[in-house]
Order: sequence, then structure tokens, then C-alpha cells
Amino acid sequence: MSDINTPTQPRGSHLVRQIGLGSGIAVVVGSTIGSGIFKSPSGIAEQLPGPLAMLAVWVVGGFFVLCGALTLGEIGGAFPYSGGLYVYMREAYGHLSAFLFGWAQLVLLRPSSIGAVAIVFGQYFLRLTGRQEGQPGFNEWTAVFAISAIIIVGIANVLGVKFGTVIGNLTTIAKTAGLLVLIVLALALGLPHAGSHFSSSTPGGGFSIQMFGLALVSVLWAYDGWADGSYISGEITNPRKNVPKAILFGSLLVIAVYVLANIAYLSVFSVQEIAKSQIIAADSMSKLVGMGGVTFIVATVMISTFGTLNATVLTSPRIFFAMAEDKLFFPQLAKVHPRFNTPHVSVILTAILGIVYVLAATAMSGSKAFGALTDAFVIGVVPFYALSVGSVFVFRSREKKRKATNGDAEGNKLADSLIDTVERGHLETHPHAYSPSVHTPLYPVTPILFIASTLFLLLNSLLDADSRIPTLITLGILAAGAPLYYATIARRNRRAS
Repeated sequence: MSDINTPTQPRGSHLVRQIGLGSGIAVVVGSTIGSGIFKSPSGIAEQLPGPLAMLAVWVVGGFFVLCGALTLGEIGGAFPYSGGLYVYMREAYGHLSAFLFGWAQLVLLRPSSIGAVAIVFGQYFLRLTGRQEGQPGFNEWTAVFAISAIIIVGIANVLGVKFGTVIGNLTTIAKTAGLLVLIVLALALGLPHAGSHFSSSTPGGGFSIQMFGLALVSVLWAYDGWADGSYISGEITNPRKNVPKAILFGSLLVIAVYVLANIAYLSVFSVQEIAKSQIIAADSMSKLVGMGGVTFIVATVMISTFGTLNATVLTSPRIFFAMAEDKLFFPQLAKVHPRFNTPHVSVILTAILGIVYVLAATAMSGSKAFGALTDAFVIGVVPFYALSVGSVFVFRSREKKRKATNGDAEGNKLADSLIDTVERGHLETHPHAYSPSVHTPLYPVTPILFIASTLFLLLNSLLDADSRIPTLITLGILAAGAPLYYATIARRNRRAS
């Protein structure tokens, strides 16, 4: 019988537990702090021209993320296996929902996330060399550097988890430090002269629930990554304790940095000025300390997006790996490199999909490409976040019934049996005693609030005339996975039985 609280060596083809708590937190922070905090504030300020509304949407977004993180902390401690959200949905709802999540990740969510972040990296790399958007060849060179970055992080994550986590740790420290420098300078030099920047009487400060909802989509893009620590749960040491801690502490750190960053922007510019700036961080540093500050912040954005790209290429393949182990995907994707102990085939597939999306997106103008990719990602991932957080109700209800029937002793035997099976690298749905190491505070209010926020986002996107068609297209792509599942996986299983 294996002890899931200790690092395990691979049995067969399974992955090795070698990621500590610090690296787990760095994965969450690294996946989250990327391009959003540098690009999203201008669009949000345009939609919510009042300073209080602008700050409120970041606080509200952070609050909902915290509700989700607290809930996933409980679930992740009970199911600390590679695949994260995929595993939770499989165990709660069955293979169809898990397949739809994997399908969405494959054709839309992960490629669009990687593509969006890589494009921003390419744009800022060019800005560091003096090139500006609109100049001849800017989009083409953006694609070249974006694809090069994907290839580099792909190779690093094939060569070993340690390579990926070292890159993640270093870039997370660098990007967080860069943002903190901006925050400290803005609060020290700009805040004393901010004047009416924080006044609710700022002209054009009208408030609309519908616009608040649309702005919240952009905020949640910036916050996305808070759940990524769950995908590498199968490689985190002492997972019952460290998986919940990584998700929670990483999310709290990001929320604090984001709210402070927006206060810093308002310390330097009014909301109307922020709305007109496409590179608000660079403009803030330029006003505070001159052109040297611009170079500093452009380099920070480059490091930030490269770190996020690395974290996404580190975490995404674990979803495809878990699907392949469940025989819901091509079996080759469950292969583990015999020397590097990485899901190398899944990593290569993830990188290729990201490259395809970069090529498709840069055929459009840069700003449209970024907006299209990020909106598609947020709307596409929201239903699965709701299902994952909602699985806590399924698990608690199932555990209550199990205890009433079997008692704790029998349940512990079932849990130990599942742990042994999983550590051998064979993931299937088993009877499982639900025994999380932590419990969601204020249950059931916390998960209900998170689920309500996701329903609000979807409804608001469907009601808005500009976002309705893209939302329906995104949801249609997700739904297309259902007939594919019944035509392939379910049909194969019926034949096998």
C-alpha cells in the first residue's frame, strides 16, 4: 500500500512526484501573472470609466477566484492526481463530461491561451528592439518570436520537470519583483499627486451591470491560471497538503498583486487616460522615471509572458496525459519519456497546437487577435470551472451515503486501493472514500457564489449583442465534443463489453 503523502517512484509509466510546495505556488503564480495585468486595464477602464468601478471589478473578480480556489483546495486534497479538473469531473460526473473538458482543452482553451500569451511575448520583444505596432513586418516578426518562445519552453518541458519548474520559479520571481517595483514607485511618487484620480465624481463614471459583466470577462482572463496547480497534482510531493496550499497561496498572492497594480495605475493616470493606453505599465513607468523605466517594464512583460507560457506548457500536457491513461484519447499521449520522466508526446502536441493558433491569430491585426483569443478562452473555460467547483456537492453527498452504508473502515480501504492503482499509472473511476485534508470555509456558500458568478458571465455574454455570436460559436465548439464522444469512445466501449 502506497502512502500518498510521500514522494513516489514511478511504477510502470507513471509520473514522478518531484515538485515541492514552493514550485507549486510558482506554477500557479506563473500561470496567472502573464499578459492580462499589462493589457487588460485599458479595456476595463474604457468599459468602466469610474475609478471605483474599475477597482471594484478587480476585487470582485479576485473574490470569485478565491471562492473557487478554496473549493478546489478541498477537492484537490482528496484527488491529488495528474489532470486536475479533468479528474474531478470524471470522478463526479463520468467520462462524458471529462471527455468534453479534454476536447475543449485540445481544440480551443489551451491553444488559445498559449497563442495569446506567446503573441504578447513577441510584441513586447519587438518593442524592446524599437519596433512598434503598425510598422511593416511587425505581425510577421511577432509570429516568429512567439513561435520561437513556444518551441523553447516545449523543449525545456520535454527535457524534465525540473527544467520547467526552474524556469517557472525564476520568471515568477522576476515578474513579481518587476510589478512590485512599479507598485512601490507609483505609490511613492504618484499617489501624493493623484488628486481626483480616485474620485467617484470623475467624468463619465456611469455604472452598468452589463458593462461590469463584460469587464469581468477581461478580469477573469487576467486571473486565469489560479487552478493550474491542480493539473500537476500527480507530481507534487506531499500532495494532500501541498496541492490545496499551492492553489490557495498562489491565488492570494496574485489577487494582492493585481489589486495593488491597479491602484498604482490610478496613482499615475486618471481612468480616462488609462483607457487610452494600450501599454499602461510602460506609460506609468515612463511618467514616473523616464525612458529607462519603459525599458524596465517592457523587459518585465517579456519575462512575465515567457514565464506564463512555460507554466501553461508545463501544466496543459497533464490533461491530455490523464485522458490517454483513461483511454479517452490517443494512447501515445500517455507515454512517459524513459529518461526525463515527462509526458513528452503530450508536451509536443501542446506546443504544436499553440503554434497553429499563433499562425492563425497573427493573420488578424494584433489587438483583434489578442481579444479574440482571450474572449474565446474565458467563455470556453467558465462552464468547466463551474462543473469542477460544483463537484464538491457530488463528492460530499456521495460520501455521506457511503458512510451511512459502509462506515469509515470500508471507505478507507477503498481509498487506499484507489491510491495504489493510481500510483501504478492506471487511472480509472473507482469507488473512492472522499477524505480531503482541508474543507471549504463557509460551505456551501463559497462554491455557490463561484458557480453563480460563472452563470452571470455566460448569461451576460449571451445578452450582449457584440459578444453573443462569439459566445454561441465557442459553446457550439464545446458541444460538438458530445457526438464525437458517442461516435468513438462510447461506441468502442460498447463493442468491448
